Amino acid sequence: MQALLSVAPGGPETLELTTLPDPEPKKGQVLIGVRAAGVNFPDTLIIRDLYQMKPPRPFAPGGEVAGDVLAVGEGVSGLQVGDRVLALTGHGGFAEKTCVPATAAVRIPETMPYEDAACFVFTYGTSYHALKDRAALRAGETMLVLGAAGGVGSAAIELGKAMGARVIAGVSSQGKADFCKELGADEAVIYPRDLDRAGQKALSSEIKKLSGGEGVDVVYDAVGGDYAEPSLRAMAWNGRYLVVGFPAGIPNIPLNLPLLKGCSIVGVFWGASVFRDPKGHAENLRELFDLYSTGKIRPRITARFPLARASEALSMIGQRDVLGKVVVTMNGV
Repeated sequence: MQALLSVAPGGPETLELTTLPDPEPKKGQVLIGVRAAGVNFPDTLIIRDLYQMKPPRPFAPGGEVAGDVLAVGEGVSGLQVGDRVLALTGHGGFAEKTCVPATAAVRIPETMPYEDAACFVFTYGTSYHALKDRAALRAGETMLVLGAAGGVGSAAIELGKAMGARVIAGVSSQGKADFCKELGADEAVIYPRDLDRAGQKALSSEIKKLSGGEGVDVVYDAVGGDYAEPSLRAMAWNGRYLVVGFPAGIPNIPLNLPLLKGCSIVGVFWGASVFRDPKGHAENLRELFDLYSTGKIRPRITARFPLARASEALSMIGQRDVLGKVVVTMNGV
């Protein structure tokens, strides 16, 4: 089989396409013939040794896949050869075949394309955990999504609307604003790539204006950096500020603001929650499949790359130029 391997810490240009022996499932594992792999921001970090998880090299990046079960290891029940599945891999997804614990693989509906399945769990799982479990988002509330045109951001828009919220999309260009409006965002605020103090004040004022003057009840922050403080200043009383990620840098937050706003700053570590609360994760996943089947959510895949060009997909993600989702497809299994 072919796999795109990280052989040394570095950017996408350091990855090498390599031919490897086909893996065999160990006890409790299944072998998946990968049809498609989702591309996510953590993939750009793990190859640079900047992510929480640092697998030994060589390894293939790629934290979520969809494909077919080709073989099952000893002791596996509930899955069989031929099942169509998605799986969270952590790493190893940029390969034509990969072995995962059977508990990490989930059957997908027959009507769900492999590409949709490969772009489903990471973004929707993160955003649903954030909005349902961490923010307890309620119908009628107003939510600001920073980085709204990206994978988790676009998922947050769809889920926020499905949960009855009013959604303001925070983006860096008019094209991204238009994309978010197509997803269902009620309003959009465009912020500059470089934000000075005056720009922060203007951004906070614009968010308050779009919220009707009272501020937003929930901030879904998948950006961080200089965008965090003005968003926090635009919060309503008793609001919830969700810390999802910080590709723009880890922000410095004046802690007098949560006091003055009576608001909460809430961490969102979805990966850890999956292992700490597997029953809650399974329930969320069932609800997400229901939302998909009724057409309320659907991955917006705007770019596709073959395995040999997966480095280009990672570059797109790293430059924050992506609308929706990017997927890597395999030539065969």
